[in-house]
Amino acid sequence: MTKAISDLLENSSRLDIDGLLRIYEKLLLIRRTEEAIARIYPSDKIKSPVHLSIGQEAVSVAVCDVLNAEDVVGSTYRGHAAYLANGGSLNQMFAEMYGKDTGTARGKGGSMHLVDMENHFLGSSAVVGTGIPVALGYAMAMKKLGRDALVTCFFGDGATEEGAFMESLNFARLHMIPILFVCENNGLAIHTKTSARWATDKLCQRVETYDIPARRIENGDIFNMRNAALDAVSAIRQGQGPQFLECFTYRWKEHVGPGEDYNDDYRGRDELKPWLENDQVTRVAKMISLEDREAIATAIERRLKEAEEFAETSPFPEPEMLYTDVFA
Repeated sequence: MTKAISDLLENSSRLDIDGLLRIYEKLLLIRRTEEAIARIYPSDKIKSPVHLSIGQEAVSVAVCDVLNAEDVVGSTYRGHAAYLANGGSLNQMFAEMYGKDTGTARGKGGSMHLVDMENHFLGSSAVVGTGIPVALGYAMAMKKLGRDALVTCFFGDGATEEGAFMESLNFARLHMIPILFVCENNGLAIHTKTSARWATDKLCQRVETYDIPARRIENGDIFNMRNAALDAVSAIRQGQGPQFLECFTYRWKEHVGPGEDYNDDYRGRDELKPWLENDQVTRVAKMISLEDREAIATAIERRLKEAEEFAETSPFPEPEMLYTDVFA
């Protein structure tokens, strides 16, 4: 390990080498999983639309790395990264996307509705912003039950335009709810840039009007995001109420699906270039030994092969499953 890396671990990221390896493993797992999904998707084996996290992995990995086992995570429909970063089952995730009975929701939810409370994943919703009040309510319930845990709620910049976002901020601060709000700001609400939607980009200042501490990380640095998350989580655990992070990121693929959309008149490949150059998967890979990289990559490829085989060979739900897990 070079002195530069040693200094980074000691002074910036508050990580040891084992932590660095753990972060790289999660980053690469998500990247390779999403690439596998992009490869499989055109075959129609995956039974639901997919919103890939390629390029955005670092946000979920940074934040989830500082959570405890009993903490709970809620996500958007672009939720593969958060699910895997929080320790979700790769086998069950693949089976869910295949519509199989062994999936996280027994094949009923698909990619956009991952839910797995055994792995403390509250779930995701296909409706923009709706996961925010759900996560808030769960965090409030945990507080009332006296559980020493918090909820992390991931959402995109488009969700901050929903009324439920501001309502949730107000309620969270009013009742000092143990929740960490994390905005994954990729600058796009489907195809519309923030500059065309926001009169001002001062999102953190808007959040601060509710007396909620807010921090903005613009450069996509996984260690800066982890440090910010660690500070925020520590404050929540000390009873200081909700915290907010705005993490700039960039999705490399189209809004929904495995393809690219740089010729669709709303963004160009020139916007992608700095994010490619700042790719945190590549950056962290350079910080560990070739031997460790190869061992991690080999283990991940084995897991991916097993997950794909698990999904392929698992049974579809029986027809009577249509009548289970419903309220009316």
